[in-house]
Amino acid sequence: MASETEQHHAIDTMLLEERTYPPPPEFAKQANAQPDIYEQDFEAFWEREGRERLTWFEPFTKLYEWEPPFAKWYLGGKLNVSYNCLDRHVEQGRGDKVAYHWEGEPAGEQRAITYADLQREVATFANALKKLGVKKGTPVAIYMGMVPELPVAMLACTRIGAPHTVVFGGFSADSLSGRMNDMECEVLITQDEAWRRGTTVALKKTADEAMADAPGVRTCVVLRRTGNEVPMQEGRDVWWHDAIDGVGDDCPPEQMDSEDLLFLMYTSGTTAKPKGIIHTTAGYLCGVATTHHYIFDLKPETDVYWCAADIGWITGHSYIVYGPLCNGATSVMYEGTPDFPDKDRWWDIIERYGVTILYTAPTAIRSHMKWGPEYAQKHDLSSLRLLGSVGEPINPEAWIWYREHIGADSTPVVDTWWQTETGMIMITPLPGVTTLKPGSATKPFPGVDAGVFDEQGNEVGPGGGGYLVLKRPWPSMLRGIFKDPDRYKETYWSKYENVYFAGDGARIDRDADYWLLGRVDDVMNVAGHRISTIEVESALVDHQEVAEAAVCSRKDATTGEAIVAYVTLKGGKEGSVEKLAELRDHVAKKIGPIAKPANIVFTPELPKTRSGKIMRRLLRDVAENRPLGDTTTLADPTVVSEIQNRAQSEGTEES
Repeated sequence: MASETEQHHAIDTMLLEERTYPPPPEFAKQANAQPDIYEQDFEAFWEREGRERLTWFEPFTKLYEWEPPFAKWYLGGKLNVSYNCLDRHVEQGRGDKVAYHWEGEPAGEQRAITYADLQREVATFANALKKLGVKKGTPVAIYMGMVPELPVAMLACTRIGAPHTVVFGGFSADSLSGRMNDMECEVLITQDEAWRRGTTVALKKTADEAMADAPGVRTCVVLRRTGNEVPMQEGRDVWWHDAIDGVGDDCPPEQMDSEDLLFLMYTSGTTAKPKGIIHTTAGYLCGVATTHHYIFDLKPETDVYWCAADIGWITGHSYIVYGPLCNGATSVMYEGTPDFPDKDRWWDIIERYGVTILYTAPTAIRSHMKWGPEYAQKHDLSSLRLLGSVGEPINPEAWIWYREHIGADSTPVVDTWWQTETGMIMITPLPGVTTLKPGSATKPFPGVDAGVFDEQGNEVGPGGGGYLVLKRPWPSMLRGIFKDPDRYKETYWSKYENVYFAGDGARIDRDADYWLLGRVDDVMNVAGHRISTIEVESALVDHQEVAEAAVCSRKDATTGEAIVAYVTLKGGKEGSVEKLAELRDHVAKKIGPIAKPANIVFTPELPKTRSGKIMRRLLRDVAENRPLGDTTTLADPTVVSEIQNRAQSEGTEES
């Protein structure tokens, strides 16, 4: 068995990426971030951002308190999130500026919503919630699609000090009821149905099933979206349009303490119940607004920014709602999928609105790679000046494709690492400052103290790999797990004393740039060699005929674990024994013979959640020939059965 040091060294010798992209001089000159940003003192940086980025009713008197693992930030300050996101822009004469260009999924359905419009709608709905008995501290659940009323509902809650939890509109009734029961929600805001690929998703029907198991919910507000008939329960359910009728739009914002609860965001656990991640008011808002300003190089007067995520996830909270609105940005918000009515829908949206900044997930980029560049080529994408990536490590080839075919081979690509728990982006390039490397998230954001530790807690230097950690607090960090401080300590703070363990593997190259390797349980141990699933996936996707790949391991009597790859070929091509051998050799060439997959299963689709993440847990079930785990969050549950059938019929070629 190789030593821990040798195992980590094995990671570093894999798939070394040599291509680099220095900042374009013209971009660097006007960039929000300048090189001296990394030299600023941690406390002075966050003090300045807190005072200048936010508007306070009462200024904070102390920057932070740190009693590991619990932090408080901007102590003594009073503020309101909806005031910072809306009213202050209106008061400064920017009320006519568009906050959201909203694009419905049905073609031709669009709205341009100004800051003044949004402020009026939020104040009106906040008054409606008050009339329904919601007050400061009342927990509210929100279960909606990507409609403008979703940010309206969130901001209305923040206006009156009611903490919210947004549950992604693709989640099941059990997921919704579990979250509402844990938070003890009294009110649910939903809609009749949502649009998805030309069909309807029955949100109210699912909400009814969830409320049957969540007796604490006394009121349900229902937005009419599709107009189809849905059951309404007398005394509990109220239509949105009836709730706001005649209430008026004068609703002074509640003065909130910096550390008042803003929202809970539940993260799914594979075995235990979902964790209610606590985010509070001032530190969270300052963290997301600051990172949004520097990382996306936002110029509020000229940029049209599009984060193509769903608000039901942390990316949408931080970089569709709170960060962009706090910064006075003009954003695009899209209700539908990238391939409806055709695979060029995104590029059509970018052309029509003149989008300048696009932030999306590697899985979406790989889908577009699979469909081919011809869809993007139909449209003028010359408005784009910055691209971003979020959600999982991006394969170098996907990074290159994104830059070449969407960014005209000239735009910086900011590949970002962060988590629900961190609230804000933590490791990222700064466009105009950072030399980019395809597949690398490069450096910790200014004020973030990250590191990579070995098993014993020793810092590994350049050239080493191990466990990604954060060594000091940051403003938007989680304040705990709701009602479970022991689980908080055990999950994030027990591996190393007073150090946050992210659960991800990473390596640091010789330039001190960070390469994320995915979850540590996605690191395979093959004959004593630690091999990251992301590195094998990247090697496979590097092959010109491969559109997507997902890798996991299965038990092996000889090597401990063997590598299993699931591969989708470009253009819908079928696999063959010859292609299997060719891909195994390609991986050996890119990484080394030890990383050659023992099995390759060719499949037209990979199992993905409705947010687009590949469910590797289910692929491990297939590889081990186990009964499948929970498939309720899959976008298309039939994909896994198809893969099971293929896995049983296709060949294996052992190393």
